Amino acid sequence: MTVPNLTGGRARRLFVDDSGAATAEYAIATMAAVAFAGLLVVIMRSDEVRGILTDLVRRALTVE
Repeated sequence: MTVPNLTGGRARRLFVDDSGAATAEYAIATMAAVAFAGLLVVIMRSDEVRGILTDLVRRALTVE
């Protein structure tokens, strides 16, 4: 199997066409958002964070 030489014309045809790039960028951003959401779920399930948030809401709703 021989690989053709990469001439200027072939390089332009291969690398100038960026169709599908936006879709790939959306996929990467979506994957990052899902990973971040998973991390937040793990953090929010801890008893320490739950206690801090409960105390914060309780203090915000009490009138002294």
